[in-house]
Amino acid sequence: MSANVFNLFFFVGLPYAALIVCTVGIVYRYRRRGFTVSSLSSQFLEGKELFWGSVPFHVGILVVFCGHLATFLFPRTTLAWNSMPVRLIILEVTAFTFGVTVLIGLAALMYRRFTNHRIRSVTSVMDIVLEVLLLLQVILGLWIALGYRWGASWFASDLSPYLWSIFKLRPDTAAVFVLPWVIKAHIIGAFTIILILPFTRLIHFFVAPLHYIARPYQQVIWNWDRRAIRDPATAWSPTRPRND
Repeated sequence: MSANVFNLFFFVGLPYAALIVCTVGIVYRYRRRGFTVSSLSSQFLEGKELFWGSVPFHVGILVVFCGHLATFLFPRTTLAWNSMPVRLIILEVTAFTFGVTVLIGLAALMYRRFTNHRIRSVTSVMDIVLEVLLLLQVILGLWIALGYRWGASWFASDLSPYLWSIFKLRPDTAAVFVLPWVIKAHIIGAFTIILILPFTRLIHFFVAPLHYIARPYQQVIWNWDRRAIRDPATAWSPTRPRND
């Protein structure tokens, strides 16, 4: 495979395939298999190690994702912010710190998955594939942050126009073709994760209950005698349990 064909396949064909499969897959799974759109929590099987992996992983990946998204959506604002060296250094150090946080959390989650037999028994092939891809993606991201400094600036000036060209259906890959291979691998990894996302538990990201933040408080009032309906001293209740 020539270099040009390789680049066209991974930086034009793969992005469109990933976006189409991801969109159709999410809609199909939500409408046809709605009860599977979940993280399928294993906290009831083991919670202590989950806490030390889940919290740093989710906090770190949320910050890193929002940072990438902000640079993609507002490249000029990012470049303006980075025009002062101190602000650029603060941004780079913050991004790297949260990248390390993701790595620590993901490593803890993978250790838990492979060492706890109860968790291992409910682990699917896609769970392992997803975690390995995420691990490689995080390692590549940290490698890029150390080896190719000031990524926020060249992301805004080179990668943002490329990504926008993909969404505008006028792919412009000139800048991407000349990037170092480690950055190309990071881009390919990102689109690969998007491609398989509908088939993994990571899909719960799209149905996060954010509406709970803004909804009014819900008042719960007991208007029936609970002891008459469900006597805690007996194993059976004379009437059908009521949950309303």
